[in-house]
Amino acid sequence: LFQVSAALRAGRVTATELCQRCLSLIKSTGFLNAYISVAEQAALRQAEESEKRYSRGQPLGVLDGIPVAVKDNFNTAGIETTCASNMLKGYISPYNATVVQKLLDQGAVLLGKTNLDEFAMGSGSTDGVFGPVRNPWSYSRQYKEKSAPESRSEDRESNWVITGGSSGGSAAAVSSFTCFAALGSDTGGSTRNPAAHCGVVGLKPTYGLISRHGLIPLVNSMDVPGILTRCVDDAAVVLGSLAGHDPKDSTTIQDNFKPFELPNLTDVSKFTIGVPKEYHAPGLSSEILALWSKAADLFKNAGAKVVEVSLPHTRYSIVCYHVLCTAEVASNMARFDGLEYGHRSDMNESTESMYAATRREGFNDVVRGRILSGNYFLLKQNYENYFVKAQKVRRLIVNDFVKVFGSGVDILLTPTTLSDAVPYMEFIKADNRTRSAQDDILTQAVNMAGLPAINVPTALSERGLPVGLQFIGRSFQEKQLLTVAKWFEKQVQFPMIELEEVKKHDQGIFQHQKSAASS
Repeated sequence: LFQVSAALRAGRVTATELCQRCLSLIKSTGFLNAYISVAEQAALRQAEESEKRYSRGQPLGVLDGIPVAVKDNFNTAGIETTCASNMLKGYISPYNATVVQKLLDQGAVLLGKTNLDEFAMGSGSTDGVFGPVRNPWSYSRQYKEKSAPESRSEDRESNWVITGGSSGGSAAAVSSFTCFAALGSDTGGSTRNPAAHCGVVGLKPTYGLISRHGLIPLVNSMDVPGILTRCVDDAAVVLGSLAGHDPKDSTTIQDNFKPFELPNLTDVSKFTIGVPKEYHAPGLSSEILALWSKAADLFKNAGAKVVEVSLPHTRYSIVCYHVLCTAEVASNMARFDGLEYGHRSDMNESTESMYAATRREGFNDVVRGRILSGNYFLLKQNYENYFVKAQKVRRLIVNDFVKVFGSGVDILLTPTTLSDAVPYMEFIKADNRTRSAQDDILTQAVNMAGLPAINVPTALSERGLPVGLQFIGRSFQEKQLLTVAKWFEKQVQFPMIELEEVKKHDQGIFQHQKSAASS
């Protein structure tokens, strides 16, 4: 972002040119299905305004004129907000989410809204009404060379891999160079999981650091807006413009947040890196296990203290997460009744039949299933046994992290996902709930504890697909977390995606963004 911002200041590229190039890239990579709506005219108007500020020598900051995208579960005034559901098709919010407003106030250019699992419930970005998102790496030279060359073209067409979810559209948008940064949401790993599969940086900030106002809620006590970028420095820039108190969200911090620039760390000997043994979970691929060990050795050889630690209640966390998640979903989804906004059924025999028909027509099976589960856990006779017990286990999980960080550990190092991205045809063999339970296993405990975590792209798998590792920090210690992540990013030198479609389409912008991402 700093390089692109410098190019805008120097006049080597204008905000309008940058916006037009990104918009044409969105069109040429339309087969990825990363975007639900593209606000072309509004984006060009914003770029024009930015250009005027640059010509006056008064840009609003690093983000002025920078094209960004936003997951379609953040409210945007004047642009449809659908949550990839029939329930909200055609809904246009009267206001902007706080994070969207903050980006616009900094002069960022909003290109459009990105695809997701319906109401952000899923881990593949395959369950929205606008169809699945395709992982840009499916079309990369790296993946094509590793996949069987003798396979027929129709096999190759069905051989594309998922982006992970639920913020898969945002991850694919950043990965395919159609924007410089994107917002996702993270309830149990929905920013970090697709970041790992798409080879980008995915930051889940501390709960309460960034406002949730205008983010359509899934699980109020765990949701946070997430940030997807191509390098750690960029994530720090976006975080600096979004963090801080919001009077419209009572769960945000009261203190003022000071944006920071990340130092170039040369000495990691002052850091203690914890490796939690419970994250060697069933189903973890041998490839990722080897990469995790290699990363721990990298820190050790650079002088950091690396210790094995225990988070004993991790094995209960996925069950606990499922109970709390569905209970809050059931409560949050009650607002979609066909009366005030969104879809409304034509059934008019009675108010009750209209409610029922609206929800049957508006929600997919996944959403309805979670509502049913949540209401079951909240029944009077089940409340103590499920919901209250899960809250107690959540407290034990929080205490595990408190103890580990209290013992002198600065950062925890874990895998982000169990494996690299799987082909779509394989992914849909299992149902959404089974998949989410598998895919969230390494990420959701962080949400229950409200801690900051970041996925850093680390290497390519044997199949030529990205694999990432997760760094977990202490509460509100984003600067320390991102500083260590930046050091690690520099050591591993993750390769740039080589997309023939993008190269053919626009060599100039590809090179420009490439240099920006590698800076």
